[in-house]
Parts: sequence; structure tokens; C-alpha cells
Amino acid sequence: MSENHEIAVEIGGLPILLRTQDGSFRDMLADRYAGFVGSPSRPRFEFDVDLVAPSEPPQSESENDLRVELQNGTWRLQRGDFNAHWNPEAGRGRVRQSPNPYSIDSVLRIVHTLILAKEGGFLLHAASVVRNGRAFLFSGVSGAGKTTISRLAPPDVTLLTDEISYVRRASGVYRACGTPFAGELHRVGENCSAPLGALFFLTKASENRIDSIDPPQAMHLLLRNILFFAEDAELVKMLFGSACDFVENVPVRRLNFTPDSRVWELIQ
Repeated sequence: MSENHEIAVEIGGLPILLRTQDGSFRDMLADRYAGFVGSPSRPRFEFDVDLVAPSEPPQSESENDLRVELQNGTWRLQRGDFNAHWNPEAGRGRVRQSPNPYSIDSVLRIVHTLILAKEGGFLLHAASVVRNGRAFLFSGVSGAGKTTISRLAPPDVTLLTDEISYVRRASGVYRACGTPFAGELHRVGENCSAPLGALFFLTKASENRIDSIDPPQAMHLLLRNILFFAEDAELVKMLFGSACDFVENVPVRRLNFTPDSRVWELIQ
């Protein structure tokens, strides 16, 4: 009988156990998620990862090819590079993929979006940092400046992520949590969290300035940048309600900035 190799990946305080029969793949995951490896003794969910040879020719890994559907209480996650199912009530799932870290990255992100949708949180296309005990989010479409604002951060700023921010609600307070999902900086975020101080939507400009955003526009921008993949009307409704609550309770502003470290004088 083959030996099982386990690793618990803990993001946002949520440990998910990954079990594989390939020790080298487990070691690769330990390196990939360094700083986010938790105790395997009490995971909230468990996934068996079955490794298969890469398909020839390589299949698409585009999010446009992704399918996330709920069938008889089990989520089915399918894309060209992986096939997974997950029963949240049983706490168990299985992933079939080639031996690379990118497919399991996607599965973990999808699973977290499904969990957060029921708990009042979400994943957001945004950089996030902690400064003076508060977290700040910097969101925008590709090229808006998430990586730039992260690169310009002064030494007293702790980077949570430069690409995908983890927002959760606990005891009525929104918090941003660090993630291992890196962007152009190729830097894994710190595994910590802080209450949210503000969400900034980025705009490159000739001067550094913070402008207000009215609630309808804030909702529009927020929903446009939330990551969610499931075709499920109930969860979409929950997510919309969470977005409304977020806009009511967290300051949402537009940050006009030049690629200069002085912009951080506005963010305290």
C-alpha cells in the first residue's frame, strides 16, 4: 500500500488538508505555501490529490473554461488542467490534476470563495497591506497599479498580497488576511490579518489625491473585482448582500496616484 503524505494549507485561519501519495509533490506544496502550513491534526476540510500525467497537447487553463456547479450537495470543479469534487457537509473532496502547484492553487481559491460567500466574505482582485494596525486594500483592473503601490510601500508596511486579497467578516468586523497567491512581485504575503481601514480603487494620475466614491459606484466597482466562479443563484445573492454590507461599513475611496512613494503619506 502506498504511503500518504499530508500537508495542511491554512489561509484566512481556515486549514485545508491536502493528501497525496507522492512525497515530492507534498514537498513542492510545502515550499509553495511556506508560511501558510498549519497543523494537519484538525483540518476543516480534506482533499485527496490524485496526480496524473500532463495531457498532450496542454489543455487550456483559462478561467473562461472553468465550470463550478453544485450537484446533489457536491461541488464539481472542472477546468482543462484539473477535475475536482467537494462535499462541504462531509468535509471531503478529491482533486485529479497533473503534478504542478498552479492547479491546486486554483482549486483552493475556488473553495475559499464558496466558503467565504456563506460567511460574509470574499476574495478580491486587490493588493492589501497592514499599516499601524489596520489593513488597506488597493483594487483595480489589470494595470491599475496594484503591483506598483505594493512595490512603493515603506518599511513599516506589511504586505498581505499584491494580487488576491482575502476579506472575511468576524464578529461584525471586516478583516483582510494574508494569502500565498502572489502577483507580479512574486512575493508571498505575510500570514497575518488586521481590521480593514479602507478600500481604495486605484487610478494613475499626475498627482496624489483621495476622492470620495458614492455608494452605487462603490458597489459597482466592488462587484466587478470580486472573484466568484460558481453558477449558483443562492450564493450570488449572499455575495451581493455581503458587498452591500461591506460598502456600508468600510470606507471606499478612489486613490489617484503617481508612481512615487509619497503616495503613502496619504495612507495612514
